[in-house]
Amino acid sequence: MKETKNGSIFSRWLEAASVYRDRRMVLVLLLGFSSGLPLALTASTLTLWLAREGVDKASIGLFALVGTPYGFKFLWAPLVDRLGFPPFTRWLGRRRGWLMVSQLTLLAAILALGTADPAHQPVWTALLALAVSFLSATQDIVIDAYRVEILPPRLQGAGAGVIVLGYRVGMLTSGAGALYVAHGAGWFAAYALMAALMGVGLLATLLFAEPPPPAGEGLASSAPSAAAPSAAGGWSWRRLRHWLRGAVVDPFADFLRRPGWFTILAFILLYKFGDALAGVMINPFYVEMGFSEMDIANASKSFGMAATIAGGLLGGVVVSRLGVMPSLLVCGVLQLLSNGMFTLLALAGHSLPLLFLAVGVENLTGGLGTAAFVAYLSSLCHVAYTATQYALLSSFMAAGRTLLASSGGWLALQVSWPLFFLLTAAAALPGLLLWFRLPNAESPPESASFSPAASI
Repeated sequence: MKETKNGSIFSRWLEAASVYRDRRMVLVLLLGFSSGLPLALTASTLTLWLAREGVDKASIGLFALVGTPYGFKFLWAPLVDRLGFPPFTRWLGRRRGWLMVSQLTLLAAILALGTADPAHQPVWTALLALAVSFLSATQDIVIDAYRVEILPPRLQGAGAGVIVLGYRVGMLTSGAGALYVAHGAGWFAAYALMAALMGVGLLATLLFAEPPPPAGEGLASSAPSAAAPSAAGGWSWRRLRHWLRGAVVDPFADFLRRPGWFTILAFILLYKFGDALAGVMINPFYVEMGFSEMDIANASKSFGMAATIAGGLLGGVVVSRLGVMPSLLVCGVLQLLSNGMFTLLALAGHSLPLLFLAVGVENLTGGLGTAAFVAYLSSLCHVAYTATQYALLSSFMAAGRTLLASSGGWLALQVSWPLFFLLTAAAALPGLLLWFRLPNAESPPESASFSPAASI
């Protein structure tokens, strides 16, 4: 009987893992790669190029501002949700049309950035880097919406794990990979190759199908009418106000009409607060514990990245097996407990095996939590406003958590390292307690607030 029971449990988890056999996971993986590829090209890879060209440190620091579009992408997400981009949307549909446009222009912008001369044209270099960031953020808007719309609820966790895998591989390619190429063939060759690798996303866009439009939306997926004036008299103020209401006001109003919306926002803000608070001071902690740069790179970057990817993929199985809401609680508790590993490391002092163990546990549980959390955010998006609502919720999460986590340095000054990490674990408790007050969100909500007229 025991063997039968154990076999039954094993078969159920094995069945849950079969979510990765769905062919749509290949699409999510390729789009994740396309999403992660541009990031280092305007961040770590670019700053190293600037330093090699002799650009002064103050100017290099200002280049961090080119990443601003990632934090404000919710501002133009309504346009991606509502406007067409003829002829691409007529040919490929709304989501794939926008994907094609963003990927082609991103390819061109990366190639143009590779032709820049940072030492003699720093302003032009900065403008090109800003264009890459803006187009990359736009691509992210479309990829997030596309992923949410093509995957049923039970696959959202697996989709989160796979897109993290693709994203990390893309970042590694444009980080370490670009540096290898630059060392042997120069910076233009490195950026030209990265531009060519945007073809991975283009291939995915062409090979996979457009998700069906929301019920009642009609031809909005091809959407020429959403972008062009009518033959009967073009745009009028009344039509423009009506369009803006459907594109900008209705997505917000739809969310605010839901029961428990304030609790949902508070939960989004606090769910990973403990991890964020600890993460702000983790590198200063490593330094004070006497770990070398090589120790930190091997543990935190290489081993940690592998653990994060493994956690994300395992999280997809957990979401498939348990469902979104139970997975949020289970993974949230594991995230909280993982901070205790750094308390043990702080008490033990310089211990390389314990460093790897702490980093492995923290990144594994962080990946689990990310998969469940992304699945939850996806479940909150109404299919008529996917791009706008997902961009808004993810931006709110990132900006709010960054603001709250900024107090980590002050907290670390007031207490010892063991107590600091215990307090970061305690900081995860409010989010977990809010879980008990959340409305159930196992599938994307339906709403009567959307009407075809809103896309006119």
